[in-house]
Amino acid sequence: MRRSLNGACNLKAGLGAVRRIGRVESAADALKTLGAIAESAPVAALARAFRARGFDLALVGGPVRDAFLGRTIHDLDFTTNARPEQILEIIRPLADAHWETGREFGTIGARVAGEDVEITTFRADLYDGVTRKPDVTFGDSLEEDLVRRDFTVNAMALLLDPIRLVDPFGGIDDVVAQRLRTPRDVTACFTEDPLRMLRAARFVAQLGFVVDEDIEWAMHELRLDLERISAERIRDELVKLLCANDPVPGIQILVRTGLADVFMPEISALKLETDEHHHHKDVYEHSLTVLTQAIEWERVRFEGEPPNLVLRLAALLHDIGKPQTRRFEPGGAVSFYHHDVVGAKLAKKRLRELRFDNDTIDAVAHLVELHLRFFGYSEGAWSDSAVRRYVRDAGAELPLLHILTRADVTTRNRRKAERLSFAYDDLEQRITELSSQEELNAIRPDLDGEQIMDALALRPGPVVGRAYKFLLELRLDEGPLGEDEARKRLLSWWQQQPEFATDS
Repeated sequence: MRRSLNGACNLKAGLGAVRRIGRVESAADALKTLGAIAESAPVAALARAFRARGFDLALVGGPVRDAFLGRTIHDLDFTTNARPEQILEIIRPLADAHWETGREFGTIGARVAGEDVEITTFRADLYDGVTRKPDVTFGDSLEEDLVRRDFTVNAMALLLDPIRLVDPFGGIDDVVAQRLRTPRDVTACFTEDPLRMLRAARFVAQLGFVVDEDIEWAMHELRLDLERISAERIRDELVKLLCANDPVPGIQILVRTGLADVFMPEISALKLETDEHHHHKDVYEHSLTVLTQAIEWERVRFEGEPPNLVLRLAALLHDIGKPQTRRFEPGGAVSFYHHDVVGAKLAKKRLRELRFDNDTIDAVAHLVELHLRFFGYSEGAWSDSAVRRYVRDAGAELPLLHILTRADVTTRNRRKAERLSFAYDDLEQRITELSSQEELNAIRPDLDGEQIMDALALRPGPVVGRAYKFLLELRLDEGPLGEDEARKRLLSWWQQQPEFATDS
């Protein structure tokens, strides 16, 4: 149901407008939440101050939407017909602090009664169709401001003092129907700011919404416009999508519309064509299942912690080396030899292009490279030294490798799945037992660099590194030896390295 601004309803009427959905208590709770926000000390003080100067003030966008979704409201974003300099005049007496970093875009930030708020002048921006940066133009009406927003569910506002719920484009109806529509022509909306296409996919993941047919069509038709967006902006939207409770539907629409091809084509490439004489599992669907299962394990192992981006990226990308390494073997088999190593290189390259930080890039690539290591364990018992190497090679990513490896089991063969699960249970138990005997996560040789140089009368140089590596391998194979035994073994090794004699 569409409403003009003149037909905006007060809170009581707003409850009636959503009564037909059969969730009156939920709608009532939403309106109570909005009412409580309006009556809270910082918001009420701001509303009175703006009204005293003859200006409107409205809570807008995400907070209003989230109230009707029953989600926690974190940010308080307001819009007003006051210009930036007038906003500053009004808030200075009320604010503990204020900041003007967004002033050229009409946004002033402030801390009022302990709450951080952002207040933006009504916008009526014009876009040049080349970049996503508009020529900032201030508007004169709330409806003019709302129609410029990305989706109808974000084009709702709560006018303050007096309180009125403003929903000119049927945003409440779309919240109820869990769908995304644009408040105006979708082509114009996405052409102005192509990043909105990624936001659509993100809202599918975060909110469980479906996109309107026109939106999905436009995402496909305008996908190349995403090339106008900086890698950093794309990365930020991708991170938000992956950290949603269920990112899979968002990824699926990115692949289905071809948007993923623009910034992460390795995901779409997982949809390998099948050969009638050769059979292998659907790598794309397998990867999405691994991501889902990794998230389930993450919630168990890291209960109460925020989503783990490294794990989720690694789960999504762990098999991206398969398209390049696929080989059709005699008898109908298909092989993907070394796809772990190739995949790690591809993951590092792609994440670097998306401007991820080095720590994230290295951790994800490390997990992709190691994700097959365990399957050798399931074929036969490892020695203690092999277990130590597994722990050493995983390093800080060991807890994530545990999860990724378990999540990578997607077979429908129950016996095989149980065998692999029992094998990994056994491996984790052995790691725990060995860790109780020695600190596996910080394995070091029994002698440090200074002691090696002293024992062999060496100066700093590559030979010391070779000796250090020898002692480390000895430690991994046999466990702690003690300094005396380690020195004896080192001297014995040194006597068999005559080529190093000139370096001493």
